[in-house]
Amino acid sequence: SGQRGGESFFATLVAGANGVGDAVRADLAAGATAAANAYADFATFLREELAQEAPAKDAVGADVYDLWSRHFIGAKLDLREAYDWGWEEFSSIEREMKEVAGRIKPGATLAEAAAALDADPRYRLHGQRALEEWMQRLSDGALGQLRGVHFEIPDELIRLDCKIAPPGGGVGAYYTGPTDDFSRPGTMWWSVPADKEEFSTWREVSTVYHEGVPGHHLQIATGVYQAETLNRYQRLVGWVSGHGEGWALYAERLMRELGYLADDGDLLGMLDSQLFRAARVVVDIGMHLELEIPAGTGFHEGERWTPELGLEFMLTRTITDPAHVRDEIDRYLGWPGQAPSYKLGERLWRTARDEAKRRGGGSFDLKAFHKQALELGSLGLDNLRTQLATL
Repeated sequence: SGQRGGESFFATLVAGANGVGDAVRADLAAGATAAANAYADFATFLREELAQEAPAKDAVGADVYDLWSRHFIGAKLDLREAYDWGWEEFSSIEREMKEVAGRIKPGATLAEAAAALDADPRYRLHGQRALEEWMQRLSDGALGQLRGVHFEIPDELIRLDCKIAPPGGGVGAYYTGPTDDFSRPGTMWWSVPADKEEFSTWREVSTVYHEGVPGHHLQIATGVYQAETLNRYQRLVGWVSGHGEGWALYAERLMRELGYLADDGDLLGMLDSQLFRAARVVVDIGMHLELEIPAGTGFHEGERWTPELGLEFMLTRTITDPAHVRDEIDRYLGWPGQAPSYKLGERLWRTARDEAKRRGGGSFDLKAFHKQALELGSLGLDNLRTQLATL
């Protein structure tokens, strides 16, 4: 809201409007001021009124968590099975990461391999403008190379803008879809601290694929394109996290299968992304249900999850930026059930593809499977499973 100094998020956002008249610019400025004031009022309400009524314990418990999980995934989830699977997935990815780290720097830990890559000039960018340009080149390259070979991509989807996000939000990348008529294209935004000027590309190659093509841009813009088969709500508003984030995480691994992550640095970055999402399953469910940490995990075995242990786990067992980790733990505590939807959604997409491949045998066409699946639009995972079983 700009109440602690500097411009508000909204003022910064509308300042980038180009090619508009004075009347439109005045309307944008008025809207930005109204939005900033509303956020400031809401912050006061949260701090001075609602906080006094909030429970002391962060864990919401199984009954509440079950409802939120169903909301974000669109399926009835066996929480204990998902927790156990999350540990299995985390351990499997961690083992592979250690193998890749050993190739990057013999005998290195994950953190040591990450430090070696961060220091390697091949993966270094200086300045936010350089990051923005790198994003755009990588995204444009993926669009051009995948089109017609691995995916059917209409002309309307070919433009994808890549931009640094206005300051004021959480850290990380996100995507906004195109308008109904594609007059405004899909956009990949990268939210970085205002004073950050040094970036490592090895960490972010798979993020571009996640947010762009074949991830969210291909997925969401394909849905927008289905005017003849989907209604406006399905195309422009409907969103199920397990479907959307599951597809984008599936897209990251798919790019490896297609030969786009042959470089060990870029591969370690993708695996780190996967490890982080697997850790989310474990930590999010574990903290909110206060589950016991199982034997053989090498982390506070036999103790029950707390937010403090969740933070320690993410800081010591992943190689994600510490500032991002701290932001994430707060996110999990205030948004129960959302964070695991990435990995659990990806699991369903991969399982559905394997089942379709078994049914189709030698006639299975991966490009056709992806096209038909994405043209369904966003669905809860139970409904998605039913629909994909017909492909």
